[in-house]
Amino acid sequence: MTIVLDAFGGDKAPLCNLKGAVLAHRELGVDVILTGDTAVLRELAKKEQLPLDGIELLEADGVMDMHAEPTALLKQYRNSSMGVAFDVLCDGRADAFVSAGSTGAIVVGGTMLVKRIKGVKRPAIGSLLPAPKRSYMLMDMGANAECRPEMLCQFGVLASVYLSEVEGRKNPTIGLLNIGTEDTKGGELQKKAYELLSQSGLNFVGNVESREMPKGVCDAVITDGFTGNIALKLIEGTAMTLFGMIKGVLKKNPINQLAAGLLKKDLYALKQTMDSSEIGGAALLGVRKAVIKAHGSSDEVAIKNAIRQAVNMVKSGAIETMSRALADGVNEES
Repeated sequence: MTIVLDAFGGDKAPLCNLKGAVLAHRELGVDVILTGDTAVLRELAKKEQLPLDGIELLEADGVMDMHAEPTALLKQYRNSSMGVAFDVLCDGRADAFVSAGSTGAIVVGGTMLVKRIKGVKRPAIGSLLPAPKRSYMLMDMGANAECRPEMLCQFGVLASVYLSEVEGRKNPTIGLLNIGTEDTKGGELQKKAYELLSQSGLNFVGNVESREMPKGVCDAVITDGFTGNIALKLIEGTAMTLFGMIKGVLKKNPINQLAAGLLKKDLYALKQTMDSSEIGGAALLGVRKAVIKAHGSSDEVAIKNAIRQAVNMVKSGAIETMSRALADGVNEES
């Protein structure tokens, strides 16, 4: 299997991307195509003594600006490291795509270049988030700021297939993010989406309040991209702030420092369960090939795990299953 990686996308690129590709080849046995400035990549490999076995370097011109309009990928940045990576995927030279670059550009590339699965109204971004017992998926996390009820229902279908095929969860539970659990809560979007999800044949468990979401009360929480992105960043910010406060308490005095020493192993394990780098990336679901958005601050471990996620998605045949699940009632209107 071959994965194409945008070598210059992300805050810690290209070094961490290169290291992540090396780890992926070593631990997962996959070949990796790295797109970007090949001279820089070769120099880094030499300096860091990184083997390039199983890794192909493919020249690209520049990097997609994180602040550029996402649609600029289609013209101004067509030959960038991300643009070339999408070409490799579309041409069939790679089985899956991974990038830690601009989320908006990845959505544009996935939608306009890779193309939607037949029947999908809008692709959406879904990722697993940590919870006390097991992780849950939040979808959409920002691809679609404005949604129609039927789009939310499709997000539920796509999330259910992903969790079943890639994560091995039998008959995953699907919830709708809302301001209350009653079926009368929310605006017209939520009320109509609730009705559609109830009739979808999915294992729909009803509305989920945001305070319940981090507990992992269901396998997937469905919402529009605007709300989902706010929820995601609130969860991330709260977790970082809380860990910072705990760290401050443990360093407050010698007694607390002693207690910290005794709890070090358990605290580290807790931190690992909350570490996004262990999960990998976010999948752009609803497109014809595996497209994974790694976190912008991904280190080599996160990049390797994003590649692992892409590999699992390809091996599972999830995209083919999504296509079959959406075969009834196909409507390609935008």
